[in-house]
Amino acid sequence: MKFLIVGLGNIGMEYDATRHNIGFDVADTFVIQNGGTYTLDRHAHKAEVKWKGKTFVVIKPTTYMNLSGKAVKYWLDKEKIPTEQMLVIVDDLALPVGTLRIRAGGSDAGHNGLKNIQLMLATDKYPRLRFGVGSDFPKGRQVEFVLGKWKPSEIKEVKDMILKSVDAIECFAAQGIGKAMTEFNK
Repeated sequence: MKFLIVGLGNIGMEYDATRHNIGFDVADTFVIQNGGTYTLDRHAHKAEVKWKGKTFVVIKPTTYMNLSGKAVKYWLDKEKIPTEQMLVIVDDLALPVGTLRIRAGGSDAGHNGLKNIQLMLATDKYPRLRFGVGSDFPKGRQVEFVLGKWKPSEIKEVKDMILKSVDAIECFAAQGIGKAMTEFNK
């Protein structure tokens, strides 16, 4: 069984360790824990790892956040993976830090990466893991907030939630979206 894991973020050192790049951070942790390495491939940094008899194609799109759908569509088609066996990992302003939400589908909630994936796939029915980044910013400062670094007081919790996100990926692959939602949407 093959899965596509998509960590959303922006390429470039200036975006490293920002709230908006949490999808990249989760994907990296999953790949490292499973002994994989990335290569630069079509529209993405790509790794292939095995876990409990399952194959995971893990991508971090190089198209920048707002054009993530291009990489997602390419790798779904190339690897012949159905959308229900894909998990997109994305930052979410509507959730407090320390919160995860797994959904089988739904709205893009104003997130440009999800909006582009929905456009390219012509559906909003694909699994996603929303990683809470909080919303502690003054009105009109959303962009600076998501492109900003974590507060020192948040770092330990963020690292713990990255590890929990890896557990969620494994649960999704081993037991399905329903069980993953029950287990991690607390």
